[in-house]
Amino acid sequence: MANKALATRQKLNFRVEASQKPRNPVAVAAKQRAAGAHVKNASAQRLAAKRALAKTKLEPEPE
Repeated sequence: MANKALATRQKLNFRVEASQKPRNPVAVAAKQRAAGAHVKNASAQRLAAKRALAKTKLEPEPE
């Protein structure tokens, strides 16, 4: 009975308005493709070069 005053209050209504223009899905897809390939950071490249050097068979140069 204590909350009797709450029942007479005006209910809260939320209104969602549509955006002004519809988005262009073609432009979004093109922008995502334009990012390009990811590049490894310097430490990963350095480790890869070190591993490749260890794999190669080193031979003395002919004189």
